[in-house]
Amino acid sequence: MIQKHGQANWRGGLRDGQGTLSVESGAMRDQGYSFAKRFGDEAGTNPEELIGAAHASCFAMALSADLERAGLRADSIDARSTVTLDMSSGAPVISRVHVEVAARVPGADDERFREVAEGTKQNCPVSKVLSGGAQITMTARLE
Repeated sequence: MIQKHGQANWRGGLRDGQGTLSVESGAMRDQGYSFAKRFGDEAGTNPEELIGAAHASCFAMALSADLERAGLRADSIDARSTVTLDMSSGAPVISRVHVEVAARVPGADDERFREVAEGTKQNCPVSKVLSGGAQITMTARLE
């Protein structure tokens, strides 16, 4: 089993607080995030773009593997995952994730490529998590 982690710290209230997030590899360390970065126009990261990056990167890798299983090899795969945060119910809800993919795959026809990509959409590990396919557990303690 492979386990990776990310971590976050938040200080203060929702609107006036600030947080930092880091990933195990150190590729992001103490990256700031805030209410204004998530719900406003302030530049910086937020959970939705991180989910989008995780989905796009997983999708591109999974599509490469699926194409190889289908006897095809991609020269390049560009994936973009757009995560929609819907505020219409009064509480933030991630209501949609849309992945766009463009690839150069010598010898592939459009129909076969779309068929393989559709399978990837259903079976990419992050797609599965986003569609409710993972158990979420928790340990909580007061300090």
